[in-house]
Amino acid sequence: MMRLLCITILFMTLAGSAYSQETTPPSLKRVKVSAQLGDNITLPCRLWSSDSGSLNVRIHWTKVEDDEAMNEDVLLSMGYHKKTYGSFDGRVFMQNSDSEDASIIITAVSMDDMGKYQCEIMNGIEETVQEVILEVQGGLIDGVVFPYSPPLGRYNLNFNDAVQACEDQDAVIASHEQLLEAWKGGLDWCNAGWLNDGTVQYPITKPRQPCGGSNNGPGLRNYGRQDKKISRFDVFCFASAFKGHLYWLVQPERLTFYEAVQACRDDGAEIAKVGQIFAAWKIEGYDRCDAGWLADGSVRYPISRPRKNCSPTETAVRFVGFPDKTVKSYGVYCYKADQ
Repeated sequence: MMRLLCITILFMTLAGSAYSQETTPPSLKRVKVSAQLGDNITLPCRLWSSDSGSLNVRIHWTKVEDDEAMNEDVLLSMGYHKKTYGSFDGRVFMQNSDSEDASIIITAVSMDDMGKYQCEIMNGIEETVQEVILEVQGGLIDGVVFPYSPPLGRYNLNFNDAVQACEDQDAVIASHEQLLEAWKGGLDWCNAGWLNDGTVQYPITKPRQPCGGSNNGPGLRNYGRQDKKISRFDVFCFASAFKGHLYWLVQPERLTFYEAVQACRDDGAEIAKVGQIFAAWKIEGYDRCDAGWLADGSVRYPISRPRKNCSPTETAVRFVGFPDKTVKSYGVYCYKADQ
């Protein structure tokens, strides 16, 4: 009787141990990888169990933010069906078709790709979750390149006008090296602009017919040196980190341009310039989904966290246009220099 009781207890202990091993989820694995700006990088992820069938495995990659509502889908794979999303569409691929390997390759890495990624693999009732931290080296950490055209419209600046236009926006005309780094960081712009060496170029990350042809690869399209007095183009400006504070001025109602200028003065500041809002957006991550007047008479707003009704697919300083300055339709961005 005693022997039978001992056997029963041993069986129950082993069964309980096996049950615990099957139902306790494995700890989250974390990996850190690093890439140079513009390079391709592999984010590793593998199924922990080799008992898998490729048609039964569901793989979901997500770019994870501190605010869960800001999480961004990267890739979803179910058997032969694969889909990429948003800014990752056309740039992210499965490393291979091995059912145990869920690693992805991100091509043409930009500064916006930096951050935390989560890989989820569902294989029947088994789930594998891994985190990958992507660090990106290089880039214009001390400034930002931005395209600029005046209120008259595109292609209205000779070289001297272009230099002055950048200075008026608290910036300088960009160099070839600065535009190249901005292109590596993801800048795509189909209007040609002056650079400080007198050449006219524009950066393309997504080749298409109206922008140098769809058969040409990504890169800087170069018109070469142009006549500085006669030729008319836009300009690429470079804004450095500033010693001051850019902010949205809370007002009880919308303002005309002239009211916006005065409102900033009344607050002990000045109406912000285009270079200042680009620097605040790129260097400080400034984000505001409200269109506001700037010093050149344009209306823009900076989005560093893409979301519906603001900038659904990419980070950007959104350009509304150069509206009638007498219309009460917008708020204002102000700039206050450090004392």
